[in-house]
Amino acid sequence: MIAEGVCKGCALCIAACPVKVLDLAGHLNLHGYHPARYRGSGCTGCGICFYVCPEPGAITVYKIVEPKALAEEARGA
Repeated sequence: MIAEGVCKGCALCIAACPVKVLDLAGHLNLHGYHPARYRGSGCTGCGICFYVCPEPGAITVYKIVEPKALAEEARGA
């Protein structure tokens, strides 16, 4: 998730994304920047975008864990 109001459009996250699922939005945010945006699919949850972003709180990464994986983890498999 990218907080458009905080993003300054530096594009560091876009350059760092290994699966290239980020780009700059065509619209401006309240500060006059084209914010980064997630294209909607393909994110692996690696978090590289979060670590390269210079704006605290601009990017939050959620990694979706499948229910089967949770059950196997609980069993210690």
